[in-house]
Amino acid sequence: MTKKMKIILGLVVAAGVVAGAISYKNANTSSPEIQEVEEAEKLNPVGPAFNADSALAYCAAQCDFGPRVMNSEAHDKCGEWIVSKFKQFGCEVETQKADLKGYDGTILKNTNIIAHYNPKAETRILLCAHWDSRPWADNDPDPAMHNTPIDGANDGASGVAVLLETARLLGPVPPDSIGVDLLFVDVEDSGRSDGPDSDATWCLGSREWVKQMPYTPANKPRYAILLDMVGGIGAKFHREHFSHRSAPGVVDRVWAVARQSGYADRFVNTPGGAVIDDHININNAGIPCIDIIESLNDATGTFNPTWHTMADNIKAIDPASLKAVTQTVLNTIITP
Repeated sequence: MTKKMKIILGLVVAAGVVAGAISYKNANTSSPEIQEVEEAEKLNPVGPAFNADSALAYCAAQCDFGPRVMNSEAHDKCGEWIVSKFKQFGCEVETQKADLKGYDGTILKNTNIIAHYNPKAETRILLCAHWDSRPWADNDPDPAMHNTPIDGANDGASGVAVLLETARLLGPVPPDSIGVDLLFVDVEDSGRSDGPDSDATWCLGSREWVKQMPYTPANKPRYAILLDMVGGIGAKFHREHFSHRSAPGVVDRVWAVARQSGYADRFVNTPGGAVIDDHININNAGIPCIDIIESLNDATGTFNPTWHTMADNIKAIDPASLKAVTQTVLNTIITP
């Protein structure tokens, strides 16, 4: 194995997929999961209509700042823009700042951004994405580009775009009696590609957020949904292993709502491998969290072909993929 991806490869991923397949089979015979799916199948999704042009524009706007790598002006200006958009949409917004040490000892100026809809509601749902971009195109076919920062249109900006569009649509149609928190975590994508303990070098921002998690037992979110790399051309989303292991009922509900919303071709009801991502830290904090991520691309068998390459730019974003994810997430949180 020449590089450490965020997805676990080789024998480990094989074991993860096998274990996932077994757990899916067992879940299908478990009455709580059956009830969850049956209830979701009865739903008539009622979320507001998605605007593909709006979501694509949010994705392009982030890329226009340049690569949002840590400790850069582009990163800081994009963060300010994200905060301003949330305020424009009527959210209460806070930031969580910390100096975090990267794997090479560099101090990384982390800024987590948290926006709140209906902040006084005790029943809450958490939506998440990372907003930083990869500092190095270390998976690019041209070795000369391996130290060049990427735009991160899909890996980073797409999840942010979906959540911004979600926030815009929630403004005039807030869910009754439910609070929605939108968390943009930082320092997700500055991890080491290989070497011992490389898993621990990813997702530093969400680890920091968990340390200062702003919830009480009474208002801890019922569940969380993480979005990562959701804008690829023709993207399909399989059931990620750690999501199913830690939050099977949430996976079942979201995939059932996707079917009812007309996106069964995008949300594929089969295992998709095991991914090291921010949802692991959130699950470890006691919030059932799933990861909607393209982890079983038809061409690569893992991530989208643009992953950690210079080709991860706005030209590689598919508005239809953004629509499938945004509408599914909206329908999930708004439909009773």
